[in-house]
Amino acid sequence: MNKFVNVSQGLKNSAEKFPHKRAVVYPAGRDKNGRVTYSQITFEQLEKSSDEIAFGMESAGIKRGTRTILMVTPSIEFFYIIFAMCKVGAVPVVVDPGMGIKRMLSCLEQGKAEAFIGIEKAHILRKISPKFFKSIKTWVTVGKRWFWGGHTLKSIWKPRDEKYRCAKTTKNETAAIVFTTGSTGPAKGVIYTHGNFNALIKQLKDHFKVGEDEIDLPTFPLFALYDPALSMTAVIPDMDPTKPAKANPKKLIEAIEDHGITNLFASPALLHRLGKYGKENNIKLPSLRRVISAGAPVSPYNIKQFSTMLNKNAYIHTPYGATEAVSIISIKSDEILSETRELSEKGYGLCVGRPILDTSVQIIKITDHPISQLRDIHILKEHEVGEIIVKADLVTKQYFENRKADLFAKIPDPSGETWHRMGDVAWKDKDGRIWFCGRKNHRVETAGETMFTIPCEAIFNNHDLVYRSALAGVGKKGSQIPVMFIEPFSGIKNKSEFFSDLRQLADSFSHTKKIKHFFIEKTFPVDIRHNSKIFRERLAVKAKKLINTKQVNT
Repeated sequence: MNKFVNVSQGLKNSAEKFPHKRAVVYPAGRDKNGRVTYSQITFEQLEKSSDEIAFGMESAGIKRGTRTILMVTPSIEFFYIIFAMCKVGAVPVVVDPGMGIKRMLSCLEQGKAEAFIGIEKAHILRKISPKFFKSIKTWVTVGKRWFWGGHTLKSIWKPRDEKYRCAKTTKNETAAIVFTTGSTGPAKGVIYTHGNFNALIKQLKDHFKVGEDEIDLPTFPLFALYDPALSMTAVIPDMDPTKPAKANPKKLIEAIEDHGITNLFASPALLHRLGKYGKENNIKLPSLRRVISAGAPVSPYNIKQFSTMLNKNAYIHTPYGATEAVSIISIKSDEILSETRELSEKGYGLCVGRPILDTSVQIIKITDHPISQLRDIHILKEHEVGEIIVKADLVTKQYFENRKADLFAKIPDPSGETWHRMGDVAWKDKDGRIWFCGRKNHRVETAGETMFTIPCEAIFNNHDLVYRSALAGVGKKGSQIPVMFIEPFSGIKNKSEFFSDLRQLADSFSHTKKIKHFFIEKTFPVDIRHNSKIFRERLAVKAKKLINTKQVNT
């Protein structure tokens, strides 16, 4: 018999245990003295309101298994709606609007949704581009319905005393379809089951030791959904979640101080922005117990800079994962700064830590081909760089109607479980720690060796004028020319001296000696979500043009 599993049960438990505790806090404006005013709801209010909306959804035709596009900005209404959907057993189709309208519309069409819940702007978009929404039968507007038909949140939300009977969803039943941003390849719909979500919540609680008295500032909206299940108060940050690198650090620090935030999630770009502001203004944040930074590699420099604001018992965690496998490996800032940082700066790769709890991680021989059977893999020895594969209850097992993606990313296990190919390369040390070396498809294959991005870039990131660097390959695999792009902290006054320094750095290490071409790039092209993943493919195209026209620095 399949056991009932549904993420909304966590909210129900919190409402029973802490009915009057704040569940969600939202910045609603400022008073005449410039102080922030906040709206808030308790766990009991969130439980009751999401029950009422669940009844309304069902009457409107949104039922168990109904794929539903969700385009609602972070708000109290967002929490009401998402938990109502969980209770109904509907399947949210979630696409990051930050990926750009054209790609977003393509993903929405791929999701083959039957219902649509969105703010006014989202409905305007679907009226402008109706061909992408042909499968939709039920429309719900969050806000004012203008010239389009359908329901409104207000019209389906009716006060009632009756409690909603949650759909008896199971461990392997689809809970959501979350599209990747496409920053490391074509955007794909990842199928999350209720079991995946349940395992993730357990991992957050057990590994990060999240307490019921905590207050979270989730700068990544989807992470906020786990807060009610963990009995944490979620404070919605005053920022555009699609542009974290442009967030106002003063407003975020204000929220941390106003509410005594204990847990903060920040992408590496946002971590840098906050850390730089805090260091320059000598700010301390004593309420923080932990900071979690993920989405792209987090440099030791970035960690040290932010650490100046923390007390001695607070740590920065840098969990490694992907949309398909969130938080599978992790390490804390104290181990990075006292031990692994020095090796990372010498080009050993970035230590991302050890597998979390019962997560299984293997390093296998690199291949660009599908692996249809587990017996076909070749597990590498310690210190050998290879491809990362993982297995755990929180690791997703398939993509939505994308057989090709399944073939290239999933490996069936005879036990009935599934291994996920992360698409990243790394090596394992004698202590079981994983050292990340970059994306598999970013490796540069010259005539005599294979070069990996993170170990090579670390050498040049040591230069005082370098904010970050990016390795790219020009030409065909097996005979590529390695080139290095540099994004400086500010303008370079003496370029001749600067390039001389870079050449000396390259010649000082065996794994960077082949790099002879250097280019300065004012701002790297990066992913929209975390503003940290560098689009090296674009830089490679630019390098090819520059080399062909002899605009090189050697």
